[in-house]
Amino acid sequence: MLVKTERNYDFRKRLDQVHTARRDYSKKARDGEVQIDTGTIITRLAAKNVILDCATRDLADYFAVSQGLDLRIEKVDELPVWHTADVNVSSEAEPNNAPSATAIPKIRRIILATAGQWGLTAADLGENAAHPRGFRIDTHMDAIYIVGFDSPGTQQGAFFLEDLLNFRRAPYLTPGVEAHYPLFSPRMVHSGYGLDNYPDAHLAQIAHHGFDSILVFVSGVNQTPYGYMDFNSLCRRAAAYGLDVYMYSYLVSSVALDDPLAEEFYDQLYGSVFEACPHFRGLILVGESCEFPSKDSRTTGRLRLDQPRFRRRTEEAPKPSPGWWPCYDYPDWLKIVSASVRKHRSDADIVFWTYNWGWAPAEPRLALIDNLPVDITLQATFSMFHNVRVGEKTGTLPQGDIEVNMSDYSLMHPTASGYFLSEAERAHQRGLKLYTMCNTAGLTWDFGTVPYEPVPWQWLKRHVALLGAREKYGLSGLMESHHYGFWPSFISEMTKWHFLSNTPDPEVILARLAERDFGAEAALRILEVWRLWSEAITYYRTSNEDQYGPFRTGPSFPLVFERPYTIEAEPFAHFGNSIFVTNYKSHGEYRASLFSFRVIESLNASKKMRDLFDAGAELLRNTLSAVPDDLRTNAENMYYLGFFLARASETTCNVKRWYLAKSRLALAATEAEVLQYLDELEAIATDEMRNAEAALPAVKVDSRLGWEPSMEYMCDPKRLEWKLRQVQRVIDDELRPYRESLRFNHDVP
Repeated sequence: MLVKTERNYDFRKRLDQVHTARRDYSKKARDGEVQIDTGTIITRLAAKNVILDCATRDLADYFAVSQGLDLRIEKVDELPVWHTADVNVSSEAEPNNAPSATAIPKIRRIILATAGQWGLTAADLGENAAHPRGFRIDTHMDAIYIVGFDSPGTQQGAFFLEDLLNFRRAPYLTPGVEAHYPLFSPRMVHSGYGLDNYPDAHLAQIAHHGFDSILVFVSGVNQTPYGYMDFNSLCRRAAAYGLDVYMYSYLVSSVALDDPLAEEFYDQLYGSVFEACPHFRGLILVGESCEFPSKDSRTTGRLRLDQPRFRRRTEEAPKPSPGWWPCYDYPDWLKIVSASVRKHRSDADIVFWTYNWGWAPAEPRLALIDNLPVDITLQATFSMFHNVRVGEKTGTLPQGDIEVNMSDYSLMHPTASGYFLSEAERAHQRGLKLYTMCNTAGLTWDFGTVPYEPVPWQWLKRHVALLGAREKYGLSGLMESHHYGFWPSFISEMTKWHFLSNTPDPEVILARLAERDFGAEAALRILEVWRLWSEAITYYRTSNEDQYGPFRTGPSFPLVFERPYTIEAEPFAHFGNSIFVTNYKSHGEYRASLFSFRVIESLNASKKMRDLFDAGAELLRNTLSAVPDDLRTNAENMYYLGFFLARASETTCNVKRWYLAKSRLALAATEAEVLQYLDELEAIATDEMRNAEAALPAVKVDSRLGWEPSMEYMCDPKRLEWKLRQVQRVIDDELRPYRESLRFNHDVP
């Protein structure tokens, strides 16, 4: 492979490109298809409509960049008469691959309008378009009508037309009807460009991938954790792409509800933000970011900012902070906050997220839901706080298989947790609007410094579970990423199709994506790569030690013997190096504990995961020669992603091996055992240096690898080179002197 290196943040050059070249000029029209050519005109009403104006300009840019066609935009005072296409087909139809032997009809106009502009009723649109953001595309022999239920629907219809042409890799379409609507709304994501950083190109990508809302951290009027931001400007720019903006509260609720000044305080705290920016669609409230001085006697009654060690209940702190407990007075707090907000936006969507106390018993959690105001939206994390049995009953462990509790945002267990199901059922009984945090933009905390997880069959299991919750509990909205952001990928495209009505089986879409992105000759092998990687993630073992350890940073994670080490963070990073722990250990330190037994099982699982990621990467590398030249860069980037995932998995294996060797060294009873474990530690250190060095080409080629929006760079070339020096220092300055001290003690009379 020809290796081209990127500087840090060069990945943003790729994010700045909304459309890329898609046309394969060797493609010929099939029998029955129609052609879009330079004579085609994009038409819309002249009446002012920011969203439709954005949609038409985007569509013209698409044809110019992706299909090599310069199309003219025309604004008219009156639309032509709409009529449905003669043939009713959808994405389910199999393409007719026979080349056309007759003259190809030419599309003369692509017309974009809303149902209202055309004077259409919901019945005219049909079931699969008669919903907010729904659309239908009627392709005739001479024209394409894109009709939206509303303006965002029309825009999504234009994006969907692009999707169809991208699959075709040529400007040909079969006459007929496509009609779809989103099964979930809102679909919220954070920025993958940079924390709270939303240039127009990234907003366009977010909208193209089917999301309808973005999230921004708010610490005051026009203030984010990074500093000043013009919130109204962001909302205006996002609205052009059909995107709502949700405020994620970082406001500090320091005043108790019984304080005489409470109403005035919360009017100023929350009301002032919505008074200054009434365009915010809603508000996200989560315990750790919005806790208040609760009177619930089961908590400390104090904010964690005043007592940072006291979060969840421990032996040292027998009561949790209010942000980590379902306090009985949260409903009263929500009433005062919602009242302050709705003075300025009456339809504000106020979302109360129970992330921080899913670990608590069901009784107080459900009692809280029973008392929530009916105009509050409940959000429960989809797969967390759930005990999963892993490992085989081989007789090598005291209890046979191991029970693992699901940690933050993992794909290991793709279906719903008991915590989610209990809260979803109670919310449904009460008629509360229900959302969930589900990570389906393509990334979880399983790997902290990658753009997305290319494990489609595991994601599909989650999709199916979410759609089931939609049917059973009325689940309607999704938060699909957290501060680690959104990266446009085949995973987010697959998700977009699966979360639309009236679309093909997801495996059909996967096959089309593989052929589109890698060519027909390579597509079957690419699907096998994705199957290997999808199996790999099933061996992930979620735990705080791993997720807040080597999986958080990847191969730059240090090996700590006695001297403390951490990774240097950029001074402007939001979290920096504060959300991982480099001294890998359990609370029980090196005593025989459940953690020690779990490490053995998870080490074996991590090895299987590493081997499967490596196998997929190797298969992809051997497939590159079959990928067309114009698709090669994308294939190479995916290879390096898979290779990086394998290296991160190997680092985790080595960190576990290191932990076990250290624990055995601490319990060694003889000098021979001490020397044996010192030899083992040095061998592990050498293995890990080799692994970190192997990861260097990947992070040099793709500057997105090793980066995360809230931590910034944690595994770039600079940090990997530091890691190599750090491990060598441990060998030279700690392990070998330890060995020499034994020899010196023998020499002393």
